[in-house]
Amino acid sequence: MLPVDKLAQIEDRFAYVEARLNDGGQPSQIADLSREYTNLRPVVAQIAEWRQSVLDLTEAEAMLSDPEMRELAEEELPRLKARIPEMEQALRLALLPKDADDAKPAILEIRPGTGGDEAGLFAADLARMYQRHAEKMGWSWEVLEEAHSDLGGIKELTVRVAGEGVFARLKYESGVHRVQRVPETEAQGRIHTSAATVAVLPEAEEVEIDIPASDIRIDTMRSSGAGGQHVNTTDSAVRITHLPTGIIITSSMKSQHQNRATAMAVLRARLHDMERSRIDNARSADRRAQVGSGDRSERIRTYNFPQGRLTDHRINLTLYSLAQIIEGNLTEIIDALTAHDQAAKLAEAE
Repeated sequence: MLPVDKLAQIEDRFAYVEARLNDGGQPSQIADLSREYTNLRPVVAQIAEWRQSVLDLTEAEAMLSDPEMRELAEEELPRLKARIPEMEQALRLALLPKDADDAKPAILEIRPGTGGDEAGLFAADLARMYQRHAEKMGWSWEVLEEAHSDLGGIKELTVRVAGEGVFARLKYESGVHRVQRVPETEAQGRIHTSAATVAVLPEAEEVEIDIPASDIRIDTMRSSGAGGQHVNTTDSAVRITHLPTGIIITSSMKSQHQNRATAMAVLRARLHDMERSRIDNARSADRRAQVGSGDRSERIRTYNFPQGRLTDHRINLTLYSLAQIIEGNLTEIIDALTAHDQAAKLAEAE
């Protein structure tokens, strides 16, 4: 059964927020009220549609006793009886507690793991996969920090991805990604196994994460790169050390001002993510059964190129469409991970 009292509370809250917006409200509150209105409106529409369907069902059942209306009622009843449970399930999902970070941009970090040069090449493949997916979704892709190997692999990549529902969609990608394939560096055609790590962090605003100046040390240094007058003469790179945690963030783009802002943004995201993990672990041990909240040292996925197979080990999902997935077609697997997480949350709520 649906929690009818909670549905009524949501409708009352929506009416209150709508009235406040129509009255103008305080400028400082308009942004928060508009955000809440946007989040509540589709849920209230679902509630209204469900209420109308329940009313239609009651009326159709009453029509069965009317000889003139019986045939019409018999046609309508099967549709309503099939539709209402679907609507109730959709409402249960809509009523699940929302992750406050879901609508935020994401800081995506990719690094090679075990496997030497091949791990760096695989990390570069993952970066291209996510970039192509971002393009398909209409998201922006802003490189904050990158370092490449001589073979074209990635030593380290940090990207800001922004757009609608970015963190909600990408947060399940955090973990160790393993690849099985014949490396370009392998002369004898042997299959190697290597890995890369992916971290997806919600971007945190300054008002959310207050970092006292006494907690950080900022150093400037020469930018490293392919060479050229700029890198050889300008101390533009910035390294920020967060003294309480020992986290070190570097940014070595051209502008020292930009590097400082970028490094602080990444540091805020890291600290915010640490707090998210602490809260998740304290909330319930059952959270460990849900995707998206596991240890980032955990192997989450295997990309087997010889067999064209991708396996996500968290949900025991195997897809034989690796060529399409590596080109950025991640919708099917992200949808499956989202559905699994929602099912776990529903089970926990019940």
